[in-house]
Amino acid sequence: MKRFSSLMACAVILLPLASANAAAPDPATLFEAKTVADRDGALAALEAAAPSDPASAYAAGAGEFFTALEILASGLHRHGFDSPQSFMLPLMRLPVPDNANPEPLTYGQFRAILTAFRDRLERSAATLGSVPADADIGMAIDLGRFGIDLNEDGQIAPDESALTIMAALARGGAAPDGAAPTLTFRFDRADGYWLQGYAEFLMAQADFWLAHDFRNTFDGSFHMLFPRAKLPLQDTLVPLDGGMNGSIFSSEWRFADFISLVHLINWQVVEPERRQAARRHLLEMIRLSREDWKAIRAETDNDREWLPGPQQKGASPLTGLEVGEDQVQAWHSALTMADDLLEGRVLLPHFRIADKGINMKRFFDEPKPFDLVLSITGPAIAPYLESGKILTGEEFDQIQRQFRGAGFLTFALWFN
Repeated sequence: MKRFSSLMACAVILLPLASANAAAPDPATLFEAKTVADRDGALAALEAAAPSDPASAYAAGAGEFFTALEILASGLHRHGFDSPQSFMLPLMRLPVPDNANPEPLTYGQFRAILTAFRDRLERSAATLGSVPADADIGMAIDLGRFGIDLNEDGQIAPDESALTIMAALARGGAAPDGAAPTLTFRFDRADGYWLQGYAEFLMAQADFWLAHDFRNTFDGSFHMLFPRAKLPLQDTLVPLDGGMNGSIFSSEWRFADFISLVHLINWQVVEPERRQAARRHLLEMIRLSREDWKAIRAETDNDREWLPGPQQKGASPLTGLEVGEDQVQAWHSALTMADDLLEGRVLLPHFRIADKGINMKRFFDEPKPFDLVLSITGPAIAPYLESGKILTGEEFDQIQRQFRGAGFLTFALWFN
């Protein structure tokens, strides 16, 4: 009995050592999975290993980010989403396949989809944030083999790859013609900050919507996004043929409904803490972008970079652009400008008012009903007007000039 007790004691002592020495999960099983079941199994294994293994945490955070997109895409597909193919609705540009038998959609269900999307992004940001700054990360990922399930069939097909999705987003939501080419990047620690920053950016958008009651907008215009989901005005305003697959500006009925959408953005605040959170997410995105560039500048290699620094010469195979020192300096100026605006140190100008500007910190932290048209024309932003330093057009133009032909927006979407 004494010998048995001794053996048990040894086993208890050695068990943690055996667990610590166990091989960490292979991230490739996540990034190359062909089914949702295999992908989810790999993600669960990486999440379990994440507290003790930075590489697992890094891969799990990336997997959680893309499964957040899958939550959104699946919800949209379930209800027969038809992309408006417009940059003005950034959360609505995923290349979701047609659904011949969509389920009806209610306002409450749409809020639930947005909430689940936002909560998974929060989980991703927390997991990526747990990766130590000095972690040695290097994961080669073929974006043509890694994807999400857009049509809820349990499979991750080649036309659902990350590369295909990015190509569709670049085209405004339209699926590209033919298969996307193979494109492999080696993702390092800096790229973790980049992805975490994008999670914060998307959370800010979702929280801003969820902060308000937008039921009237949903009831009065969302049939342009879900033409067959039994929304209140479907039978009255959607063409009998469904009017599918048309961009806002190439379809008369969708353009009319887009005008309705803009007119109906007069939202009461129902969850003020979410509007306050949106500002914090944007500030965190700015902080992470600075950390990203600090890590990029410290890199001495030049191995299939997702976002290269000025010292890593050569055009990116993704964007065809090369990053120069002037552009990095201009980007940091843009970050400072955005930070100053969100903290209320600098005021946002309004074309009708010369001597006062909008305090964006108060816009988020002291939320009042959000009326888009009246914000543009002036009355709705009057409560946030203050005297002080106002951002000038010349300051922004000076930053824009540093990005030359490709333009500020192209680099901003890439740089995050």
